[in-house]
Amino acid sequence: MKTALSATSKRPRTLAGNATASADGARAHAVAQYEAALRLMQEGKFEKAHSAFNQMLSTAPPDLAERIRMYINACIQQISRHQTQFASHEEHYDYAISLLNDGNYEDARTHLKKIIAENDQADYAFYGLAVLASMTGDAHTCLEHLTEAIHLNAQNRIQARADSDFQDMADDPRFTELLYPEV
Repeated sequence: MKTALSATSKRPRTLAGNATASADGARAHAVAQYEAALRLMQEGKFEKAHSAFNQMLSTAPPDLAERIRMYINACIQQISRHQTQFASHEEHYDYAISLLNDGNYEDARTHLKKIIAENDQADYAFYGLAVLASMTGDAHTCLEHLTEAIHLNAQNRIQARADSDFQDMADDPRFTELLYPEV
C-alpha cells in the first residue's frame, strides 16, 4: 500500500532512469534564465536577450536548446531590422522627423543627436531638436537648440516664425525676442 509521503518524494523518470536532485535544480535554473531572456525580448531589448540566449545555449537542456536557437535567430532579425543605413545626414534627418511625427520622441532625439555628433554644423538637426523640445514642453531646451540653429543658419529664424510646431512657445517672451530681434 502506497502512502502520501512516498508519492510526493518520487523523482521524475527519464530515459536514463530517475532524475537526480541536482538535475532538477539545473533545469529550474535554465528555465529561469530562459524566462528572463524572453522578458528582455518582450521589452524590446534584443541585444541583451541575444546575449542571454547565447550564454545559456551550451548548458541548456536539449528540449530548450532548439527554442533558444529559434529565439537567437529572432533576436538577430530584430537587431538587423533596427539598424538603418542612411546615404546622407539629410536622409537621416528625414527619418528622425518621421519618428518625431509618429510620436517616437526618444528615438527621434537619439537620431537627431547622432546627426549632430557626426556633423556639428547641421543646423537642421538643432532645429529638429528645438521642435522636439517645444512639442514635449521643454521651453529652455527648445530655446537653446533654436538659438544654435539660427546661429548656424539665419534662415531658421524665418522658418520658425511660421512653424506651427512652435505654437506652445508663442507666449514665451524669450521666444519672441529670439525670432524678432529687430523689434
